[in-house]
Amino acid sequence: MNHRFDWRVHRDVISGLKQGCLIGLAIAVMTIQPTGSARLATPTLAPPAPAAAAHRAVDWRGSAATDDARTIAEWVADSRDNGSLPFAILDKRDARVYVFDSEARLIAASPVLLGAAPGDDSVAGIGQRPISQVRPEERTTPAGRFISAPGRNASGEDVVWVDYDNAVSMHRVRPVDPKERRLERLASPDPAQRRISYGCINVPVAFFDSVVQPVLASGRAVVYVLPETRPLQQTFAAYAVSETRISAANSR
Repeated sequence: MNHRFDWRVHRDVISGLKQGCLIGLAIAVMTIQPTGSARLATPTLAPPAPAAAAHRAVDWRGSAATDDARTIAEWVADSRDNGSLPFAILDKRDARVYVFDSEARLIAASPVLLGAAPGDDSVAGIGQRPISQVRPEERTTPAGRFISAPGRNASGEDVVWVDYDNAVSMHRVRPVDPKERRLERLASPDPAQRRISYGCINVPVAFFDSVVQPVLASGRAVVYVLPETRPLQQTFAAYAVSETRISAANSR
């Protein structure tokens, strides 16, 4: 979506500037939310803090996160890869999402429903296809680092767009077809039972309303979707944070 701006400066202003007068000009900037054809612009994040900066501890609040989820969380906390934005980690193998504030403090975690097909990439052009034309093997939730943004889908439902071009969003679970048993699957302790969607991330309604909406849907955020078919380091430039630094941060 192209927006063209036209600034016209009156000759009297130019004349005033030549005489040493100081003229203030105000520019209004309009932000447009995606509606279905717009492309999301990736904002410039704050640069990572220098290596000497104090490590930010990740308080897991007793959550039994996997090693990969812990590695990414500690790396984000240490490197400040999220800049000044809140972030979420989606562990596809465990079918669970963790939501953090901008200071890497865990706010809450929840089981989720994910793409039915294993895989870490979306099929080219899938975001422009009707959902009825998405084949079973194409129903993947792509892995990677995404800049998310709040918006609405084609049904007018408020969602958090994770990968807008490929039509992947985080939204409330919708028990549309009783045969899918989405609510029962979401409550299952077996991650394999939580693979049912076309690629979107379905979360419990209460979790969306109390955590996702105030934290991730209040503006831009970073979503780290962990891979399931390739190594972690092939998707993220993550490094292991030493236990010494973690212990030192936790003791402060």
